[in-house]
Amino acid sequence: MADPSSYRPKAGQIPDSPGVYKFRDEHRRVIYVGKAKSLRQRLANYFQPLASLHPRTATMVTTAASVEWTVVSTEVEALQLEYSWIKEFDPRFNVKYRDDKSYPYLAVTLNEEFPRVQVMRGHKKKGVRYFGPYAHAWAIRETVDLMLRVFPVRTCSAGVFRNAASAGRPCLLGYIGKCSAPCVGRVDATEHRELAEEFCDFMAGRTGTYIRRLEKQMMLAAEDMEYEKAARLRDDIEVLRKAMEKNAVVLADATDADLIALAEDELEAAVQIFHVRGGRVRGQRGWVTDKVEAVDTAGLVEHALQQLYGEERGDAVPKEVLVPALPEDAAAVTQWLAERRGSQVSLRVPQRGDKRDLMETVARNAQQSLVLHKTKRASDLTTRSRALEEIAEALDLDSAPLRIECFDISHLQGQDVVASMVVFEDGLPRKSEYRRFQIKGRVGDTQVWHGEGQDDVRSMHEVISRRFRRYLAEKEKTGEWVDGEGPDLPAPGEPGGEGRDEDGRPKRFAYPPQLVVVDGGQPQVAAARRALDELGIDDIAVCGLAKRLEEVWLPGDDDPVVLPRTSEGLYLLQRVRDTAHDFAIRYQRSKRNKRIRSSPLDAVPGLGDTRKQALIKHFGSVKRLRQATIEQICEVPGMGRKTAEAVAVALAQAAPAAPAVNTATGEIMEDDGGTTA
Repeated sequence: MADPSSYRPKAGQIPDSPGVYKFRDEHRRVIYVGKAKSLRQRLANYFQPLASLHPRTATMVTTAASVEWTVVSTEVEALQLEYSWIKEFDPRFNVKYRDDKSYPYLAVTLNEEFPRVQVMRGHKKKGVRYFGPYAHAWAIRETVDLMLRVFPVRTCSAGVFRNAASAGRPCLLGYIGKCSAPCVGRVDATEHRELAEEFCDFMAGRTGTYIRRLEKQMMLAAEDMEYEKAARLRDDIEVLRKAMEKNAVVLADATDADLIALAEDELEAAVQIFHVRGGRVRGQRGWVTDKVEAVDTAGLVEHALQQLYGEERGDAVPKEVLVPALPEDAAAVTQWLAERRGSQVSLRVPQRGDKRDLMETVARNAQQSLVLHKTKRASDLTTRSRALEEIAEALDLDSAPLRIECFDISHLQGQDVVASMVVFEDGLPRKSEYRRFQIKGRVGDTQVWHGEGQDDVRSMHEVISRRFRRYLAEKEKTGEWVDGEGPDLPAPGEPGGEGRDEDGRPKRFAYPPQLVVVDGGQPQVAAARRALDELGIDDIAVCGLAKRLEEVWLPGDDDPVVLPRTSEGLYLLQRVRDTAHDFAIRYQRSKRNKRIRSSPLDAVPGLGDTRKQALIKHFGSVKRLRQATIEQICEVPGMGRKTAEAVAVALAQAAPAAPAVNTATGEIMEDDGGTTA
């Protein structure tokens, strides 16, 4: 526990201007981000006597080891920078709303040549028009099924679309009139896009104009005695009215607004949002958060607005936002919302009328959400706490292991040896901390990257050594990494590949666990303990979980610890072990598949995928390419003589693959097919 006076800035160092500040812990990790109109006045509040601070604030300042700040020009800039840093650093003492579920949206892919209507979840994509979110996917599908009669927009996947186009026959929806069948040319791309845009206009709330237009067309058709057309238009109008009835009118003046309500207690807060478009509730969503910082209702509203609109632009930010309390810097927040929308936004508290009544409904939903969340979490917290206590008691630990790391080795007959590390904190998986390792072979003191022919015990010793050697290096250098090479560092796109840097983002291997679990029995446990002892680490407990009888092994013990089959502690250890096992197997399979897909052409320097594919396409297979002369290789577009000679040398040096055998007949099959380079 740090003394705040040890890192308190001098009185004249802090500027009296708007800005954003960061508190960091001893590992240089950012633990809190805040903004202020006056940095000097706001930061002074944190360095009062601890007894006068809110308990959560006191915990934060004693966890911190330093504070720094960035000066900005306006309060709006401070709001934007605060949001960016909270997203970037994920500080543990900041309020962060998280969805209690992944809400589905109705999406229209206007970024495609033939737009598609579908249900989407997750991150929003550029060029896609979204409506919602909705509470249930089936509600979207019911609405879409009704509207396809009037707006027969494509709903099929890209694969189904291509198959129908190649076969020259539409799918069932095309036959029953619920798709305009652009796949077979019934409408062209322009006509189909007009249908999609009309669909979007109707979903956006511009319903009255469209229905009046259909009614006018129906009357004209009846006057011209085109009774079949008039009947079809009549049915279309009824369908659209039925679809509209699914979203009851709540605000008579066709308002576009978001209503945000909160329910909170001393520890947690729940937020509910109703999205009203054209006077109708078009979507609903909710979040729940721990109140890890001392924050009032106005502060919670500001955090909710940042979470809700931080990634939005244009019409996704409504003209009107109704809240239970205005943020402290209401003018700055309103200006920030207006900049994101591109026009004026009204941020206010409803006082009377329909909007006040609807806000009370939203508030009741928030209260119910908080009660339901607390009921579920109480059960979950009780179970997890009991599991950690049982583990601590069984392993004779001083305290419950709040951070557990589990390691597993995976290989196929000694090839592609890999290891996994998974992390559980407070009994829950922390996937951003997962790591993967290639196992290195050793010749004397030299490491080679073949990773073959090693047993699990040596591999376990190696991976534990590497993980905690990096931890000691991090600890010794007080948060500054030495750039590593090789498979310790996950590649971009792999779990953990995003990494963190010296600016305080969480770094690889930066924090020690209280318990290391290895997948295996006595030998693997002994190897892990030996690796820690060699590094001089004696304050981390080690155990192993053997699959055969689910026995828990401790270093130096001849007999295992047997936990009851109904033990929550055993269940948690099994879950940790199984997670590490699955993570390792997935990595090992991906490496094996990559090796199997390799080609002799991979060894040719400067030969990229495009020219590899050109060679295979020209000759038909690697076998035929191997038989070609240098002059014949030079005939391939883009191939110079020097590259052709390198290709010929690489193929000559590579041993031909074993012939394929038909296992049913025993026949040796010729390699005349198109082998992928």
